Amino acid sequence: MTREEKGAIIEELSEKFKSVPYFYITDASGMSVAEVNKLRRMCFERGIEYRVVKNTLIKKALESLDTDYSSFEGTVLKGFSGVMFHLESGKVPAKLIKDYRKEAGNDKLQLKGASVDYSLFIGANQLDTLLTLKSKQELIGDVIGLLQSPAKNVISGLQSGGNKLAGILKTLSEREAA
Repeated sequence: MTREEKGAIIEELSEKFKSVPYFYITDASGMSVAEVNKLRRMCFERGIEYRVVKNTLIKKALESLDTDYSSFEGTVLKGFSGVMFHLESGKVPAKLIKDYRKEAGNDKLQLKGASVDYSLFIGANQLDTLLTLKSKQELIGDVIGLLQSPAKNVISGLQSGGNKLAGILKTLSEREAA
């Protein structure tokens, strides 16, 4: 690979890292061609872009960003590395890794590190944590639900109280008439 080709890959990766807030770096070493094809098919079906890239190129692309990814250098950027990008959720690649392991019946696909909204997660033990993360849309929905809850209680209280008051007035007017 020439310097120009490497430079183009680094430039492309830098732009991808800047524009996509959710990416995972995985280790898929020891997988057969059929297993890799199955992984790529699952990625495609879930809207995940999966690329195998040299660690040195990933490192140089990450160095060009404003966020500090130096903690990836010693542990994450070693061995065979594949990068998963997802535009909308930091949870989707984690779910894919878990589902792939379940279907394949092995742990050949390993999480090395992830960046979710520029928060770093390092190590395979972080997979369960990443699965429990809520997306921005889910968090906004929770906040809206919490804000609506008191208003709904007040409205339902006023409506039920109004019905009771009307019933009491009707009963009293009927008593006086009789």
